[in-house]
Amino acid sequence: MILVTGSNGQLASLILQELAARQVPAVGGSRTPTGRQRRLDFDEPSSIDLTGVSTLVLVSAGYAEDDQVIARHREALAAAARDGVEHVIYTSLTGSGDHLGFALAHRATEQLVERSGLAWTILRNGLYAELFGALLTWTTDGVQSAFGQGALCAVAREDLAAAAAIVASAPAEHAGRIYDLVGDPVTAEDVARRLGVPHENIGLAAYRARLLADQNLQPFQAPMLASIASSIRHGFLSSTGSDLGQLLGRPFTDPVAVAAASAAGNRPAEAAAHEEPQEAEVF
Repeated sequence: MILVTGSNGQLASLILQELAARQVPAVGGSRTPTGRQRRLDFDEPSSIDLTGVSTLVLVSAGYAEDDQVIARHREALAAAARDGVEHVIYTSLTGSGDHLGFALAHRATEQLVERSGLAWTILRNGLYAELFGALLTWTTDGVQSAFGQGALCAVAREDLAAAAAIVASAPAEHAGRIYDLVGDPVTAEDVARRLGVPHENIGLAAYRARLLADQNLQPFQAPMLASIASSIRHGFLSSTGSDLGQLLGRPFTDPVAVAAASAAGNRPAEAAAHEEPQEAEVF
């Protein structure tokens, strides 16, 4: 049986949908389970029961400081080894993201996976096209970012879910492999054109100040987001080398369309009220 962790999250829920579409039996695990899901709380090791699981899709539990994230993953892998899991698939971070503020937890977890004694596959996922769009800020005139003219090889979350489902469906064929999964390059200007609005670039200092003033962000999130902006701006996330096409066997989902849809979903009502009629066809 396949178990996908973090099953109430966006990526994990899509992986489960992809597996279901392929008629591959799988179950989700979550700290707040619903339906047939198993309860798995990595902060409570005694709750981790992987009995009967042959393949564990370990979706990164990255919403915390590095030490907590790594501790969570260590407990999950210890339980996997204890309970007889045969293969672990870890959703990591693209190799071009080594300098990002959240890379350390991923690389440390990769080491834990490789030393776990289990068969393994590592999926180094690129940054989501949905995230790229969500990080654009709406103004009265259009959208604003600190990305400059830099490009991100963004990837639709659904493509990453499909890749994970393909690997999980036949894990032995992918044992010992590290796949780098990025999409096609997209810029803030590309998304703004798709939206039919201007793009305004701001400096990194102004962007960091905005992040630090945002009381909805956790303390660790502001530097992480600033590192994304700086990396895109200076061309560190634009490498197109990818194993995604090989795994999917089909073209990538258009990251510009996905990013534009994500940005449009965050558009303030007062701005949307002035939208030109033809723009509605984009979404």
